[in-house]
Amino acid sequence: QVQLVESGGGLVQAGGSLRLSCAASGRTFSRHNMGWFRQAPGKEREFVATILWSGGSTSYADSVKGRFTISRDNAKNTVYLQMNNLKPEDTAVYYCAADSGSGSYYYKTYTYEYDYWGQGTQVTVSS
Repeated sequence: QVQLVESGGGLVQAGGSLRLSCAASGRTFSRHNMGWFRQAPGKEREFVATILWSGGSTSYADSVKGRFTISRDNAKNTVYLQMNNLKPEDTAVYYCAADSGSGSYYYKTYTYEYDYWGQGTQVTVSS
């Protein structure tokens, strides 16, 4: 069982930056592929970024590529999302997710591929 707690959201002006953190419980964090998703009002939850359990490989949605960076610190059981050059369309609740921990080596970009979710953190970007 993995419990996830996000933090770091807030209100920022367009062009600004935020760094989200997701702290995970449990001793198997290093075996889980991790992902960030977001959900804007009235829209479906969408993929933002993912990082493999080994930590060396990442994948991003086209809408955030070049602006967002996902990283992880397995010693701290934490995954991060650095968000730069934020735009109003980035406004959403951001969720951290963990897969089953099977140690798979492929990028997971669909919500059904993840087994554990955090409660979400609000990011609001003003124009």
